[in-house]
Amino acid sequence: MDLRTLKSIIEGLLFLAGEEGLGVKQLSEIVNESQDIVAGALEELKQEYAEHQRGLQILKIAGNYQMSTLPDHAPYFEKLAYSPSRSSLSQAALETLSIIAYRQPITRIEIEEIRGVKSERAIHTLVNKDLIHEVGRAEAIGRPILYGTTKAFLDYFGLGTLKDLPEPNLFEETEAQEEETQLLFTKLEQTGFEEDNQQNS
Repeated sequence: MDLRTLKSIIEGLLFLAGEEGLGVKQLSEIVNESQDIVAGALEELKQEYAEHQRGLQILKIAGNYQMSTLPDHAPYFEKLAYSPSRSSLSQAALETLSIIAYRQPITRIEIEEIRGVKSERAIHTLVNKDLIHEVGRAEAIGRPILYGTTKAFLDYFGLGTLKDLPEPNLFEETEAQEEETQLLFTKLEQTGFEEDNQQNS
């Protein structure tokens, strides 16, 4: 595989991996290239992002490489997160939020196992709205991020503590999930926090 193609593939893989990132060994196994070649491609890609003053950067955190926005651009991201036109939650985001609220701390993979679909975009939406945040790392391969709700989540839903969450009946797994989501839908309607089912965040 030529270097240009390799860097392009790695770039896409890092984008899909999100904030959990990927290590050199894992990338090497995926692209079927040696770790030395992958490490060199990563460093070149990282340098190219910096030299061309791109809006993203590649960071190495806890042994994993990940794509990240630039700290200098944070004020613009805050404007986007708190823009009135983006104040609504999609059903995907609400379903994800309900799972995190009732099952925290929980990893993205565990959320996706419950929902049966990818949840990275929904998680990013919730993080941007300060409704969830990283609360630690799971003792598992790759040390995946554990998510939990924030104080802002309690404020949005008018809750004093997590103990004030509506109590779901503990039915079968899928039924319990649907009930948890419906309870949060009801709470949203009571607090006037509009959900937007048209947007697939």
